[in-house]
Amino acid sequence: KAGAKDDSKKLKKQKAEEKKVGLTLNEGMLMLGCVKEVTDFEVTVSLPSGLQGFLSIKNICDSYTKLLSEQLDSADTEEICSLPHLFYPGMVLRCVVAKLDVTKRGSLSIQLSINPKLVNKSLTPSGLKTGMVLSACVESVEDYGYIIDIGVSGTKAFLSKESLKFKHNNAQELKVGQYLTSQVEEVKNDGRVVQLSANLTTIAQTCAEPKQGWNLTTLLPGLLVKAAIKEVTKHGLILDFLSSFNGQVDFLHMEPEQASSYTKGLQVNARVLYIEPQTRLVGMSLRSHLIHLETGIEPVPAGRERIGEVVKECKMTAMHHLSGGVLELPDKTLAFVHVSQLFAQPEHICRILDFSPMEQIHFATLRKFKLCTVKSSPLFIVPCCLCYILFSQCFSFSKGTVSVLLSHGMVVHLSDHIKGLVPRTHLSDIVLQNPEKKYMEGMKVKCRVLSVDAENKKLYLTRKKTLVESSLPLFLSYNDTRPGRVSHGYIVSVKDFGCIVRFYNGVKGLVPLSELSSEPIVRPEDIFYVGQVVKAKVLQCDPEKGKMALSFKAVVKKENEETEKPEFDCEVGKRLDAKVLKKSLNGLEVAILPDEIHAVLPMSHLSDHMSNCPLLWESLQEGDIISKLICPSKNKQNITLTKKPTVRWSLEEGVVAKDFSEITVGLQLVGWIKNIMPYGVFVEFPYGLCGLAPKSAMTDKFIRDTTNTFQVGQTVIAKVTNLDEEKRRFLVTLKISEVISPQGDAQTRLINGLQERRAVTEMLVMKGMCEQQLAALSVGQKLKLTVDTVNDTGATFKSDALIGATILANKHHMMGVKLTNGQKVGAVVLHVDMLSACVHVSILSKVMGKKKSVRLKYTAMVQHIDKDFAVISLGDTAQLTVIQTCSHLNEIFLSESEKLKAGMTLSAEVIEPSCQELQGLPLVSWERSMPERKRTASENQTGRKGHCFGEILQGTVRTVKPTCIQVTLEDGSSGSVHVSEVVEPAEVRLGSFPTSSVKVGSVVTARVIGGREASSHRFLPFSHPKFTYTISELTLIPSKLGIYVLFLFSSMSSCFSRQFNSDRKSLEVTTDPSVSGTVELLAMTTDSKDIGHPEKLYKLGQAVRARVVEASFPPHRFVLSLTGVHKLEKGSITLGIVTNIQPQTGLLVKLPFGGMGTVAVTDLADAYRPNPLAVYNKDQFLRSVWMISVIDRVQKRIVLNKAKPEKDPEVLSVNKLKAGQIIRGYVKSVGEQGVFIRLSRSIIGRAELQQTTKYFVKNHKIVSEHLPPNALLTTKILSIDKEEEFINLSLLPEDTGKPDVLPESLGLPLRLVREEKKKQDKKSKKRPKARTDDNDSGVEVYFREEEDKEDEGKPAKQVTSSASCPSRLQVTAGFSWDVGLSSLKPASAAQEEDSSDGEDQEGSTKVKKEKDEKKEAEKALIQREAELMDPNLRPQDAAAFERLLLASPNSSLLWLQFMAHHLQATQIEQARTVAERALKTISFREEQEKLNVWVALLNLENMYGTEESLKKVFERAVQFCEPMPVYQKLSEIYAKSNKIKEAEGLYKTMVKRFRQNKEVWFSYGTFLLQQGQSDAASNLLQRALKSLPPKESVDVIAKFAQLEFRYGDVERGRNMFDKVLSTYPKRTDLWSVFIDLMVKHGSQKEIRALFDRVIHLSVSVKKIKFFFKRYLEYEKTHGTPQSVQAVKEKAIEFVEAKGTEGTK
Repeated sequence: KAGAKDDSKKLKKQKAEEKKVGLTLNEGMLMLGCVKEVTDFEVTVSLPSGLQGFLSIKNICDSYTKLLSEQLDSADTEEICSLPHLFYPGMVLRCVVAKLDVTKRGSLSIQLSINPKLVNKSLTPSGLKTGMVLSACVESVEDYGYIIDIGVSGTKAFLSKESLKFKHNNAQELKVGQYLTSQVEEVKNDGRVVQLSANLTTIAQTCAEPKQGWNLTTLLPGLLVKAAIKEVTKHGLILDFLSSFNGQVDFLHMEPEQASSYTKGLQVNARVLYIEPQTRLVGMSLRSHLIHLETGIEPVPAGRERIGEVVKECKMTAMHHLSGGVLELPDKTLAFVHVSQLFAQPEHICRILDFSPMEQIHFATLRKFKLCTVKSSPLFIVPCCLCYILFSQCFSFSKGTVSVLLSHGMVVHLSDHIKGLVPRTHLSDIVLQNPEKKYMEGMKVKCRVLSVDAENKKLYLTRKKTLVESSLPLFLSYNDTRPGRVSHGYIVSVKDFGCIVRFYNGVKGLVPLSELSSEPIVRPEDIFYVGQVVKAKVLQCDPEKGKMALSFKAVVKKENEETEKPEFDCEVGKRLDAKVLKKSLNGLEVAILPDEIHAVLPMSHLSDHMSNCPLLWESLQEGDIISKLICPSKNKQNITLTKKPTVRWSLEEGVVAKDFSEITVGLQLVGWIKNIMPYGVFVEFPYGLCGLAPKSAMTDKFIRDTTNTFQVGQTVIAKVTNLDEEKRRFLVTLKISEVISPQGDAQTRLINGLQERRAVTEMLVMKGMCEQQLAALSVGQKLKLTVDTVNDTGATFKSDALIGATILANKHHMMGVKLTNGQKVGAVVLHVDMLSACVHVSILSKVMGKKKSVRLKYTAMVQHIDKDFAVISLGDTAQLTVIQTCSHLNEIFLSESEKLKAGMTLSAEVIEPSCQELQGLPLVSWERSMPERKRTASENQTGRKGHCFGEILQGTVRTVKPTCIQVTLEDGSSGSVHVSEVVEPAEVRLGSFPTSSVKVGSVVTARVIGGREASSHRFLPFSHPKFTYTISELTLIPSKLGIYVLFLFSSMSSCFSRQFNSDRKSLEVTTDPSVSGTVELLAMTTDSKDIGHPEKLYKLGQAVRARVVEASFPPHRFVLSLTGVHKLEKGSITLGIVTNIQPQTGLLVKLPFGGMGTVAVTDLADAYRPNPLAVYNKDQFLRSVWMISVIDRVQKRIVLNKAKPEKDPEVLSVNKLKAGQIIRGYVKSVGEQGVFIRLSRSIIGRAELQQTTKYFVKNHKIVSEHLPPNALLTTKILSIDKEEEFINLSLLPEDTGKPDVLPESLGLPLRLVREEKKKQDKKSKKRPKARTDDNDSGVEVYFREEEDKEDEGKPAKQVTSSASCPSRLQVTAGFSWDVGLSSLKPASAAQEEDSSDGEDQEGSTKVKKEKDEKKEAEKALIQREAELMDPNLRPQDAAAFERLLLASPNSSLLWLQFMAHHLQATQIEQARTVAERALKTISFREEQEKLNVWVALLNLENMYGTEESLKKVFERAVQFCEPMPVYQKLSEIYAKSNKIKEAEGLYKTMVKRFRQNKEVWFSYGTFLLQQGQSDAASNLLQRALKSLPPKESVDVIAKFAQLEFRYGDVERGRNMFDKVLSTYPKRTDLWSVFIDLMVKHGSQKEIRALFDRVIHLSVSVKKIKFFFKRYLEYEKTHGTPQSVQAVKEKAIEFVEAKGTEGTK
């Protein structure tokens, strides 16, 4: 009992120690770290225990984050102090875990922070003591020192510049945000003011003292303490420090030289590494590099970089079962191996994974697959490495996955931490236009590394097949490029002097023009292209200078000076022996004996059984000899061998195709799976042939995902089904029902597989990798064992004869047997796993009994499953034997339920009772047992082979259908007569039903012409999935009862309607039992009336005459036509279906026989009509279309058939048009150049804007709104340029006689011509300017009343306004809307009353008065109606506005008038309400209308509201409208209302927010110049040039120069223009603007000097002519006759000079 208690205490103590060893990360945990790497936005920090964290630029400190924000918001380009200026590798930091996250690939991401507010959050002002060592950041830079942020609320810390002593930072001044480890020198005012020092030497040696008041909450990592060893454990040390704290030292943080000298009570100096508050665990270190931090920490190991290196002969020096072990490398360097990577071996091979600066030790792994895996740093991927995305291998094949497709290439993930870029030019040997069609995310690819940029961590790959599969020497550096060597490269540049070829790692050379080819080449770019893969030979090389001369010509001549290797005579099928040179992850590199020719033996080619391949690979070692190999193809460069017995048998027996010409449909071949794609699998065969097995031909089962079927390299039997001789491709089927296995194939493969396993056992024993006793065990052998342990899953046993082996029995093999520990039992061997030394046994009585003699058939039970093999027991005989889990090479299991499982019963048939190859076990064949039952008579037909071809039979008609007749033959079997085999073809009448001539019950004589397999519907498919029986195909035609003649399908033949397919809209017809055809809808009839119900045209079985359009063999299927037409020709008429309506083109029409065509808008009808496309809909049938031209087999130009004389004649060429001709056409488009009008299918004319309308339009969009595409217009031809085929048109009313294209209601001004324009200019000069009221509302709405000559005699309308109310809005008043109709008088009546002549009053009668009154009333009514319809008259009350707004709710003009109406009456709130209503009512699509209302509301608030209300309206307007126009409008409002300060502030915001928009800069510049701030405008120009793209610079400077002319200093503007034009002298547009400005603001002398400069420019003659013309006009206006004559003489001199140059 006492011993048990001691054991329990030890166990509890051990568990407590285990808990202490583990480190649990939590957010908020404080740790000491070392900077490992610094980038612009992130710092990588090494943490204790080999962890790694990341410090973001956002987690430095508050002052640095604020500085970043200010720099982003400000327009100044002042440089900010980046992270590489603040941190350096090896720098020690106190940090806190800010966030723990899991990446997409499942790895842990530790986000850190060094913000003093988080690191020192537990400190208080009162807790600050002199001598404390704190982490801090610079908050601000002052004159005599720095304000330091120590993260203690209410405390200000100061560091003087005199106290600074830097050792690791060469900067003389600290920057804002820089991290410091500082010491408290003085504390003032109860901790509110602290004086700091930053002497690194003093701080590194300062120890924390108990009097400083440290506790577990305030304890900080990095503190140096004096400690005493409390306890020495097997995992490290337990320390006492600061009188009340316990700390733990991990064995990695103990000094290796002093590890044995640590004893209880020893006094040591220790550094705090981390504090875990939840478990009260304090991690500490005794390592000297952490104790003495004055010199910092070395971030990289001494000597060379070793990460990724594979090191052999390593010894384990220390083991810690909870954490890991320490390895000693051959150079005495130590490395740590995590417990998950450990394996028990005397000597180890390890790969170095990483280096931890905190522990100053390498981290390594012993895992085998890791030894061949690409590591987590691109430093260790060597260029030329082949990457195959299944297993990553550094120098051979590697794994990766297509991650994402970019515009410039494709990203491929090689491992969880490594990704590379395949540039777009390297996606294939040729340039791919649509790479997304070839590559998909997650796809497995094969690529080769081109180059590695370790410094920038960039990896470049290639997918070019020639580079990937190249076996030539690789040029990894210039040292590899010896003269005479040949290698593959790719062209990176094509020049006139030759081509530049690049290889790996940036190695490149020049191929001179003379070495490109043996033929002379003048233009290399015509033959070579960038990205082309070439084979080049080295002529000369200078590695020191990095130069190399190459040749293409020498490669072609085979002038290779290298020592030639012995050429291998690769005789396909010949047995070979080879020696293993090297093991790779995917196979073996071997040397073919005796010539030592290098070859590759893939792992999947070691056996037909995929489960045996890894076993054979594991047992083979370097130097082993492999026999019975064969070479399956004649590739002499990349020789691949195979050891597959089935493939070897097919080559030896001659069951192969040596060339594509030997492949025939039905040929059966043995091959292996080469590649698996979503659409099928590629099967490779001997002699390099490759076929595709489509998804539907892979198996008899339904497949959803092809990746879950076969394995790459799996042996299969394939049957050829289709051949494409032109492209030399063929299809195969892998269906078990369609391929025939060789006799005895299953038994042969079983014996071969078991022999391979025995060979593996013998090799392992011979090499000492397996015990002899274990290898001697066989299936069925009985053992005496002792029970070791028993649990719910099974039991384990021990045996003195099998020391070191694990003996297992699962719960199924010990059912009914009670076992106890130590019990002696007998067991029988089921399976022996040699690699894991595990033996599976059974103690069941039925397999342990005495063996009985073997009968022929048994019901067997599966006892054990081992991948491709299973152990079964035969009934009650106690006999065990081995079978294959797959009975066929092509058998696959799509679900677990289909696979064999232990306990399943099988039907077994004994072939050989005792097979020597099976070590005396019975050789059996098996199948899954099915419940027996009696078979019916119809089921027994499965054994019948059917009737012979040509046999004449008697039968009784059972049923008659329109398309077939069912016949019961004399022997009871069934036969079928197709409708085409009833009567002679010549006797078939159109519309008849041939099967109706045969009656049910009649006896007929028929001849067998074929047969087919048909499924029986009498049994359920899951019980009889493969049940079929034969139906004979018969003929009743008398002429065929004698000698059967094969039916030939002619170009015109009789067919029989079978059914109408409504989905495809086609008629299915048949003409033979094995021949069917399809008639598309448009080929069924030529009458469009029948198209509506095509299913009623032909009945089932009805005879029709059809013409062949297209045929396919096999299967025998035809595309037919019932209209008698089988192809489309020019001028033919046919039906069509509208598939699409395109306003710019016309109708897209589907035609018969797969054709498509377009109908132009001008070809839709005989006479043009408005909106011609409105009458057509998608899928509408066109009655007739006329083919006018056939471009190709797909696209055709067609017109609708025109039967009547054409009102609008078709214009086929420009020659048929004449100037002055009136012609109609459709609008094609409206642009700045004018209106383009389609006159015919191929002829388009143009009407310039001045020839389009009589009104003056500033923007072509006004015209485009009233002239939509395909609007019908009448035009007049003004002129024709037949050479250029330009047609100038006119739409003016005086030319066409039609109304103007723009309505008068738009209120546009008329376009003035010459004399009228001059008069108008004079009037505008004399017209006085309108006075504006200072109290204007800000909402300026103007109305223009048109003058009518007929109303000149009428009195002017009176303006009604209230004298009491001040004028708030500049509007023109209208008439009163509330005047009754009865009170109105016509104008003529008023004039008569005023004349006072009174001549007619005396002689007027009563009747005349009544007539006059009646006329006057009618005239008044007409006038009232006209006034109501006049849009230019403004209503006078709210009701009238409401009535108009109901008709035009989206008109901002009406809403603004309504607002002005309220403002005129000083109703401010009502005006605001109207504006809000307008914003809710106007449609969101009317953006400009809404903007008008927002601007009016801003004006209103500016005039009558407060700053707050204006600000709210502005914020809302920016939210709902485009921001920039709103900003511009408000700034203009501020400027007009003399709010200069507000306007300037708004402009500053605009140039920050919209700095890429040059209009903003122009607006701000105009404002500054208007305010007289010329210097500010100049500075603004410089800022604009920095912010805007360089291409905008010239236009910006020119614009600011124009502004200087108008608002600023003319001289400065002239200088700006001079500078720009001296740099860009050919910008004639700027010269023209400069001339205009100088004419307005300059003197005559300056203007003439400017003209003289312009006319001597080196520009085109046309432009100089323009400037001469302007010069002459200026002199005529402002000069004298002498100056005019001088200009003319200069022009003559210019012309003569140009003529002289032309003659030269």
